[in-house]
Amino acid sequence: MPLRNRVTPLSDLIADPARGLVYGNRGCLHDDRGEIRRRFATRRWIGCRLEFKGWHRKALMQPGKFTELFFLDEATAFAAGHRPCALCRREDYNQFLELTGAGGADEIDERLHRERLDGKGRRLHRRPLEELPDGAFVLHDGEPWLVLGNDLLRWTPAGYTERVVAKGQAETLTPLTLIEVLRATWHPVVPLLHPSANRGR
Repeated sequence: MPLRNRVTPLSDLIADPARGLVYGNRGCLHDDRGEIRRRFATRRWIGCRLEFKGWHRKALMQPGKFTELFFLDEATAFAAGHRPCALCRREDYNQFLELTGAGGADEIDERLHRERLDGKGRRLHRRPLEELPDGAFVLHDGEPWLVLGNDLLRWTPAGYTERVVAKGQAETLTPLTLIEVLRATWHPVVPLLHPSANRGR
């Protein structure tokens, strides 16, 4: 039975057997039985490599440990409000701070926390679709869709499926700071886009 540790672009946690390409955490979200009890436990929401120095945790969601989260790709992690880890992705992290003008982890984490949440709900911003960079996420018919060129691609836990032409304006899911990072042509060590994004292009 899949664990409830897959993250959607809406930053919701779901159970799904599909495998993600990016790993991360936002503190300990589960109880001693491995059941999710909160959406976040810290303002430090990070995205990591799937593998680093051969480290391996035998069992996921151990009592009192951080909740291991998995994202389809970096674009999904950005939409959910996660930024690069300073440990396993140091080069990405340093470039990220340079692009955002932040002086360190505390400063950027506080900024992202304000941008991703409006009280307990998501903070959304309405923008013309033609102004959004590849990799940004928007709401379309109430669901998360990826911006890629002139198209929107529907997100699913296993990859991108339906493709429609992007027109007009939409509510953005990706926090504004992370949209600007994508606009700067972001090339992380983890996959920015799942391979399914390029099918049918």
